[in-house]
Amino acid sequence: MKVRFINNSHHPLPQYATPHSAGMDLRANLEEPITLWPMERKLIPTGLRMALPPGYEAQVRPRSGLALKHGVTVLNTPGTIDADYRGEIGIILVNLSQEPFVINDGERIAQMVIARHEQPELEVVEVLDETERGEGGFGHTGV
Repeated sequence: MKVRFINNSHHPLPQYATPHSAGMDLRANLEEPITLWPMERKLIPTGLRMALPPGYEAQVRPRSGLALKHGVTVLNTPGTIDADYRGEIGIILVNLSQEPFVINDGERIAQMVIARHEQPELEVVEVLDETERGEGGFGHTGV
């Protein structure tokens, strides 16, 4: 599978950090640093556009190091980029810490996983099949 990119950033294309990485790092493409104040959210540009093949999506996920060390995460996670989207990839970051966080040009701000998906055929029925779990949810199995 090939994914075509337009790279309007001044950084290399996203890369996998290790041979077994599921996600590739996305970098901020900024003219000047951006300060993300506590509880503030901003759309951070990457300068990247792409064309995914039909049947695939790109999932945008937080970087664990930013979340643990700085309380900065991707707000809608995982964010989905559909195969027919052709606009710039933007990352919605939020600062959940109590300290301002400065985002610098080229900083790795998120990771992107390319995944196959299907669109199911929906069917209306009167009854669903029974399972052992049934309607149990939201912590029904205990602590």
